[in-house]
Amino acid sequence: MTPRHPRTPGRAGTASAALALVLASAAAGSPVSAAGGEGGDVPQGTVVYRTTAQFETAGRARDLLLHPDSKKLYVGSDDLPETAEVNESGLHVLEPADGKVRSTVSQAPGPTGTLGRRAVRHLVAPLPGDGAVFVYPLRGIGTAKDGDPAAAGAWVPGGPVTDAAPGPTPSTVLVAQGSVLSEVDIATATVKRSLTLEGGERFAHDRARGTVWFTDPANRRMHRVDVTTFQVTASVELPPVGDGFAGFTEVDPETGAVWVGLDTSVVVHDASGKRLGTVKGGGGADTPRAAGFDAGTHEAFVVWQDSGDASQPGSDGDGALTVHHTRDLTEAARPAVLPGNHAQSGSAAVAVQPGGATVFVSDPAAGRITRLERATSPRIVRGPEDRTVTAGAEVTLTAKAEGTPPPTVAWQVSADAGRTWQAVPGATSATYGFKATAADNGRRYRAEFANDAGVSWTGPATLTVTAVDTTTGGGGTSPAPGGTAPPTGATAGGAGGSADTAGGAGSTGGSAGGSAGGASGATVAGTGGTAPTGGALASTGTAVAFLAGGALVLTTAGWVLVRRTRPRRTG
Repeated sequence: MTPRHPRTPGRAGTASAALALVLASAAAGSPVSAAGGEGGDVPQGTVVYRTTAQFETAGRARDLLLHPDSKKLYVGSDDLPETAEVNESGLHVLEPADGKVRSTVSQAPGPTGTLGRRAVRHLVAPLPGDGAVFVYPLRGIGTAKDGDPAAAGAWVPGGPVTDAAPGPTPSTVLVAQGSVLSEVDIATATVKRSLTLEGGERFAHDRARGTVWFTDPANRRMHRVDVTTFQVTASVELPPVGDGFAGFTEVDPETGAVWVGLDTSVVVHDASGKRLGTVKGGGGADTPRAAGFDAGTHEAFVVWQDSGDASQPGSDGDGALTVHHTRDLTEAARPAVLPGNHAQSGSAAVAVQPGGATVFVSDPAAGRITRLERATSPRIVRGPEDRTVTAGAEVTLTAKAEGTPPPTVAWQVSADAGRTWQAVPGATSATYGFKATAADNGRRYRAEFANDAGVSWTGPATLTVTAVDTTTGGGGTSPAPGGTAPPTGATAGGAGGSADTAGGAGSTGGSAGGSAGGASGATVAGTGGTAPTGGALASTGTAVAFLAGGALVLTTAGWVLVRRTRPRRTG
């Protein structure tokens, strides 16, 4: 069979599922960060189911079964009237990942044994290893597996089959023909035993507890049948709501609770028949049409369909998938909208992959199967702490968050105390590093994590940038040991003294100049002396410093003024 219009939406990009958030600098150790942050459009850790693919390769899908052993997706289908060039009725076997058709079993025996094209309305149970037991109109019980040229089958005597479930033994099935419940041999369709109830046509078999729950919505009752004796052992009142429409009856295999889709709600009773509560969904106007359970997550998956009648109050043409904790009936995920899924062309069906990560929902009106996958909005694992660094120091920001699919990350900065945030250009990896400047003082930084389920931010970290401490810097040359003047300084000082031939003051000034030159390695002229016209002072172009009663010494620690007292002259 040729696919009509297969559509597979692209997936969102992913980043590392676990990123590390630490605010650090080269001058300090790594800080300890705390969990926190903010949720964006949804709270952190919110679970949603998003559409990842839609298959239009199996006609008007009426029922779905994920085989527990072969992992193949079995689809029971009617023909789509708008595809006149091909009849799509039959049992289709698909690849769950992309909807590719592996095979189609379209032929099954009629009431006289003649093979013909048959629609498949209900998938009853998986066969060991691969294949399925199914019901086809009006009273056929068939079996087939991937690749079979035709199905084996037989017809149940009596009226049309309205519901079916796995029997108490692998070789039998339970069927409802209106209000008649029967155990039937799969291979021959022979009725082994039967029970006629007051009314109804839907039921569910709790194989673990040997109980059948048979619903009679018109009389607002549900009957418990013991499978061993095939007798009614109790009756339970159903709530008097709506017009008595029953969408489904299903049993949670883990707890034995029975879920009944009734009008616009789901009524839940425990294994003894005690009322546990009521589940609402689908916007309040939709009707529940199918339910599936996952023991690993303890969750129930309910499909709701719109009436498809625009004249009805609340009708918007869209259905929904809701997920509930089976133990307290609370919401386990945000409702997922199923655009265009309405009941005008038949009831939807659901199949849940073990673990609940993937769910398949049929849409008979559109002739498609929607694949939905679980997504969890980012949950911040660690957040940054405020830090203080010096200008010029390297700062590194790293972040950690969890989510499904793994979230992407983008760094943001605020220069107005968090009132507004701007994306940091190019900072879209796990780690963002930069050199702190004075302009960064007071800025706040955070990481934004995003995936298909939502957006979350880390708590902001404030960066304080201080100026570089200049009191411990410096330059210059250390004095020579013992204060002995180098030759140049001695020569300059001597010249100063020789020039002062007019009096003792000049000579003494020359000596002082020599001492200063020797201590500093610089050229200094004595006070009162005559500066020489050449020598070291002239050749170096160094300015002359006049020091009254002392010398100036340059050291590596800075400028130090050393005051020396000249001896008083006598005579």
